Amino acid sequence: MELAFAAPLGLVIGSFLNVVTYRVPRGESIVSPGSRCPGCGEAIRPFDNVPVLSWVLLRGRCRGCGARISPRYPLVELVTGAVFAAVVLADGLNARLALELPFAAMLIAVAGIDLEHRIVPNRILLPVALWGVGAAAVVRTSALPELLAAGAGAFAFLLIAALIHPRGMGMGDVKLAGVMGLYLGVSVIPALFLGFLSGSVVGVAMLARDGSAGRKKGVPFAPFLALGGIAALIAGPSLIHLYTHNFL
Repeated sequence: MELAFAAPLGLVIGSFLNVVTYRVPRGESIVSPGSRCPGCGEAIRPFDNVPVLSWVLLRGRCRGCGARISPRYPLVELVTGAVFAAVVLADGLNARLALELPFAAMLIAVAGIDLEHRIVPNRILLPVALWGVGAAAVVRTSALPELLAAGAGAFAFLLIAALIHPRGMGMGDVKLAGVMGLYLGVSVIPALFLGFLSGSVVGVAMLARDGSAGRKKGVPFAPFLALGGIAALIAGPSLIHLYTHNFL
């Protein structure tokens, strides 16, 4: 029942996230016009807009002009479906999903945008932050002080890091960390740790491959924060327990 609900919903939301990641950085509306081929501009018919399946049946090409459609689109849909399924399996069907699933969707969207455009748009962060506070006041009332404190703490922590090393982190990353705290609470600690760890691993790999030239290549940090955020969303309390049980 949980998978039957979460995975298809994630596929559909993933299709919407493709619209978000394409249009938001370009300042376009995510509501209208409907989905169109980026090559010829022809409107995509409903039966050609089924997540993953349509891309496979069309062999990754537009039905009208034959232009290639990036495999990124079905990949985002599959990732979103898998993440939604994992979140629901980890926490069950409950009211907290009103917080958890929009948060997961936001992380996937900003990761995709930052990878391509090196920005983390306020147009996404601000409404998600407001939704997090409002929804938490209803479904996680007792945890709201912790969430607000975690948001402020994560924001301040990354702000200090950005001031110390401005070339390695932007204000978009700082604001993203603050939003993560609003949703994760104390679990934002392992989220940030995993984000820095995964980012460091990639940075070291780039240095090993490119030598001194690798230092000049910027690496977007939001995807690593998103990875940590999703991991903490699924297993944050378990990661905290694992650390305190073994090291404290």
